[in-house]
Amino acid sequence: MRVFTMCPTCQVEYENPTNRRFHAQPNACPACGPHVELTAYSTRVDSTDPIITAATLLSKGAILAIKGLGGYHLACDACNPDAVQRLRQHKRREAKPFALMVPDLETVRELCFVNDAEAVLLQSHQRPIVLLNQKPDTVVAPGVAPACDTLGIMLPYTPLHHLLLRQYANERQPAVLVMTSGNLSDEPIAYRDDDAYTRLAPIADGALTHNREIHIRTDDSVLRLVGGTPQFLRRARGYVPEPLQLGFEFPVPLLACGGHLKNTFCLGKERQAFLSHHIGDLENLETLTSFREGIPHFEHLFDIDPQAIAYDIHPDYLATRYALDSDIECKIGVQHHHAHIASVIAEHNLEGSVIGIAADGTGYGTDGAVWGCEIMEATLANFTRHAHLAYLPLPGGERAIRQPWRMAAVYLNQAFGSGFTCLSLPMLQTLDMQKWHILAQMIERGINSPPTSSLGRLFDAVAALLNIRQEVLYEGQAAIELEALAHKATTEATCKPYPFAISKGTPALLDVKPTIRALVHDLGSGAPCEQIAARFHATIAELMATACAMVRERTGLERVALSGGVFQNRLLLELMLVRLEKQGFQVYTNRQVPPNDGGLSLGQIAIAAAILRGESMP
Repeated sequence: MRVFTMCPTCQVEYENPTNRRFHAQPNACPACGPHVELTAYSTRVDSTDPIITAATLLSKGAILAIKGLGGYHLACDACNPDAVQRLRQHKRREAKPFALMVPDLETVRELCFVNDAEAVLLQSHQRPIVLLNQKPDTVVAPGVAPACDTLGIMLPYTPLHHLLLRQYANERQPAVLVMTSGNLSDEPIAYRDDDAYTRLAPIADGALTHNREIHIRTDDSVLRLVGGTPQFLRRARGYVPEPLQLGFEFPVPLLACGGHLKNTFCLGKERQAFLSHHIGDLENLETLTSFREGIPHFEHLFDIDPQAIAYDIHPDYLATRYALDSDIECKIGVQHHHAHIASVIAEHNLEGSVIGIAADGTGYGTDGAVWGCEIMEATLANFTRHAHLAYLPLPGGERAIRQPWRMAAVYLNQAFGSGFTCLSLPMLQTLDMQKWHILAQMIERGINSPPTSSLGRLFDAVAALLNIRQEVLYEGQAAIELEALAHKATTEATCKPYPFAISKGTPALLDVKPTIRALVHDLGSGAPCEQIAARFHATIAELMATACAMVRERTGLERVALSGGVFQNRLLLELMLVRLEKQGFQVYTNRQVPPNDGGLSLGQIAIAAAILRGESMP
């Protein structure tokens, strides 16, 4: 009640011990309770009832900024293709899927297949966005989740949401609203009213707001069910700042700065880790400011004064620069993929060594290469690299991430030699040969072509080979669309892996040249692309399981920890779980934090604590 003064009537009731509202804060009084308001940005409104007017505007194709619990959303009619496309254009979000909000579970079931566990997750008090398998011929506009076979859906979680969705259901059925973050692409979500007006007025036609302040921005959490167990893709509203209970004690209060993409930071003291909300990609000043402001807020909130700071060893990460520039004297650099595996070890309170498989798009290796498919023996304090995907050049560095055709050409060149350009492949019909010759010269001279063992780039390459995606509009798009295609395969042949090879030595090299050759042969023979995509997934699962068996022969280890952004691929993860468990392995995955870089800071802080305790590899 510091900001909102009670009206005289509420004051009398509040102070009267015999009144049923004695010491009950007024939250529905029309005089001093929260007020809802509809503000026009670019359309004229005559609003006597903001909720009714907002629902009517949405049903007619308007885009509205709506104030939520942790920030503003941008909303439109999810069944209106023109409204969805206009929102994409204004928000500058070309293809990344939009989240949806619907009034009840019955509406969810009209759009998606929902099992009992998913229903529980949707209706939990945290109210996350849940990724669900989409039903065919849904009424949702194709532009909501282009080329995806899933929809991210949440139920209302604030009184304003409930009122709006209930009224919107009177306007049209089924009542389905796009409810995406209130920002321009890659910027932090707007949560202050003045900032929302400045940044969202060019996008939205108006705003449905209330007069309760939001003190810290928090995005919606995103989960999916894998093997019957929830998996975080983004841990934020509803789950943060609830601490994670750990099986060890921090020797001193610690801060871990996380990674560059999907950034979170983490504070630790005693036996608790306080993982921050999702900050986002540290690629602009606004997101970096959110990162810098969030750390002292959490330090104050949990009374933590860090005595040591952990960071990723990549020299150019902004989070790393923050750590190196800090006044904290004790600084501990942590290898990216070791942090991924350590996050699983810390979550499950595992003691001793595990076999770790860290698979993602990019991580700075101890040899300066771009790692991304690492099979290691790991404890919290240390790791030994037993195997990795054989190095290939990453032509153009960051550009190769945005243009999967580059890695496809590199894999073809490795598998078939320079004569690959004569192969009969749909992808090669559109390949700019002049660009490829320039890239080939760059690779030969070692110019801006760092070696990479990235499994994420291999998925990109296969997506390009199948002519699914030659350039991406958001991170992971090619792999997401490749997985969606693989889900369409129904024949028994989809379970048969392509050939591969594993060299001897430490580290062993995982060689997929035989895979690429067999895959290209299938393409040339007219095999369905969905079957090839499914066989590729089965191949990677078999390759990883075989590498684990090799490490077990060397070490005797029976426990496997899986982490990294590639394991957001549900098909691959479930295939691997089946294979590994069939071989007698105990398999552990991230359950309390995301497997992507959103979980890195937990791994970093656990490693730093172990180092400060003086632990080492058994």
